Amino acid sequence: MRNVGIFLFPEIEVLDFAGPYEVFTTATRVAARQNPHQEPVFSVFSIAETMQAVRARAGLQFVPDFSFDAHPPIDLLIIPGGVVSAELEKSHVIDWIGRSNASTTITASVCTGAFLLAKAGVLSSHTATTHWEDIEDLKNAFPLLNVINNVRWVDERSVVTSAGISAGIDMSLHLVSRIAGMQLAERTARQMEFEWTRDKI
Repeated sequence: MRNVGIFLFPEIEVLDFAGPYEVFTTATRVAARQNPHQEPVFSVFSIAETMQAVRARAGLQFVPDFSFDAHPPIDLLIIPGGVVSAELEKSHVIDWIGRSNASTTITASVCTGAFLLAKAGVLSSHTATTHWEDIEDLKNAFPLLNVINNVRWVDERSVVTSAGISAGIDMSLHLVSRIAGMQLAERTARQMEFEWTRDKI
């Protein structure tokens, strides 16, 4: 079983979090239907600074499963985007992302979550992407990055970044295919009635 930890923060973009959450939980249900006696493929949970409710960009509130101080080990860490300017100024948030990345197999971002990965040193000279509207800002803020446009995600093996919002679903399906096989990823997309866009670099 792989532990998937998704970071929650104020002003998070809802689908940046909910899209990957849906992919990995749906994949787990689909796999259990095929192999009911095997352990779950993924355990998915959310993590925030504290256990207080987090208000997303559009006003929806989420209650995190765990806080920075006490959470399970993370195999796959997902950093969603949204309005990240406040998070970029929080040294303890950036430190937590860096420390968590040191023990993950894969760290991934959706949309402007790439800014947090770059600030934490997870992205350094990697090729990466983000929401089309933020491409130039990411290039200017982190000039050592090779930031590219017009792709749904970029896979650098231990670090994966996606473009904006719905692209996080495409990236998450790709990660399901990497971790648990293409057949499960395709069945998951079908279960979600989602047309999976697989273009990447």
